[in-house]
Amino acid sequence: MGAPLEDIVVIDLSRALAGPHAAMMLGDMGARVIKVESPGHGDDTRGWGPPFVGPEDDPVSTYFLSCNRNKESITLDLKSDDGREVLARLVRHGDVLVENFRPGVLDRLGFSVERLHELNPRLVILSISGFGHDGPEGGRAGYDQIAQGEGGLMSLTGSGPDDPQRVGVPIGDLLAGMYGAYGVAAALHERNTTGRGRVVRTSLLAAIVGVHAFQGTRYTVAGEVPTAQGNHHPSIAPYGLFTCKDGKVQISCGSEGLWVRLATAFGIDPTTPGLTTNRERVANRDKVIELLDAAFAPYPLTDLLAKLAEVGVPAGEVRTLDRVYEWEQTRSQGLVLDVDHPVLGSIQIPGPPIRLDDNAFAGGRSDHQHPPLLGEHNESVRAWLDEQDRDAPS
Repeated sequence: MGAPLEDIVVIDLSRALAGPHAAMMLGDMGARVIKVESPGHGDDTRGWGPPFVGPEDDPVSTYFLSCNRNKESITLDLKSDDGREVLARLVRHGDVLVENFRPGVLDRLGFSVERLHELNPRLVILSISGFGHDGPEGGRAGYDQIAQGEGGLMSLTGSGPDDPQRVGVPIGDLLAGMYGAYGVAAALHERNTTGRGRVVRTSLLAAIVGVHAFQGTRYTVAGEVPTAQGNHHPSIAPYGLFTCKDGKVQISCGSEGLWVRLATAFGIDPTTPGLTTNRERVANRDKVIELLDAAFAPYPLTDLLAKLAEVGVPAGEVRTLDRVYEWEQTRSQGLVLDVDHPVLGSIQIPGPPIRLDDNAFAGGRSDHQHPPLLGEHNESVRAWLDEQDRDAPS
């Protein structure tokens, strides 16, 4: 079986992270992704660093490498007649267009939704904005950290209510890209029936609010305003980060049976008043933490993890990224890819998080391609367009 999207052509007009991540996800599943970049400097992330790697006169941003695998690059000046003409040809022969301009920018370039669908009624358009395409603040520029704050995520993250923290990756951008790719897949499926493409819209704000999960219903249903409380779950105890002899251990005790096993194994009476039920333990979380930190204190991390596994309590350590990427379990899941880069040679980059069937490679393809050099495919894409124009019905 081939890759699920191998017959799909994606025109990636986006830059930075949300749109490029969505387009990369489609590319991982086999789509041909043609990334349109500005001549001279290209995607903003080509200049984001350090770190940069490679020769001093031709540095490569590792940020760019993270979100542009399985793509081709063509440079077009969309303010020029040639640039607009080539983009129009790409639209005619494409299936999906991804853009994350501020609302109205693409219209001013002459490529409104109406114009795009005149060129290709079957085109699926993914449009990602910062705060939505309409509403009283629909025109605001969107940047991940600002959206994390405005969307409430930072109020839930940190050591306490007075210590708001951003998530350690641009989670709003990444989630918007994921939601966008999910919407594109649905729109492509619908197109099989209707014969027409539609516009899929999402935003950094929508993506962040969309993952509030139980914290959202704490407010909308129960009327509680959640706040940050560090590394312990607000609704389950014990569930969080604890201290042992030489490090930290995380445990997830999500049922009463697990609590009984955990407490018994470490000399704690599970029926102690105030600790018998999850509701009681949440109310007395500080006491639970104090008891478990004391019980874990004599154990080196390795021994503690072994004992928790023997008891059947889910547990884990906190790995630094070097240890994550060197971990055999990570590599067994296809989450590290070997690719050949024209400037850097053989490199390893993070891989896609989905595997199909028993494919040893992650994603829908086994021939993952290096993130492209700026304009690397100018000639080949234009040659492909010439072929498509010749073969198109007159």
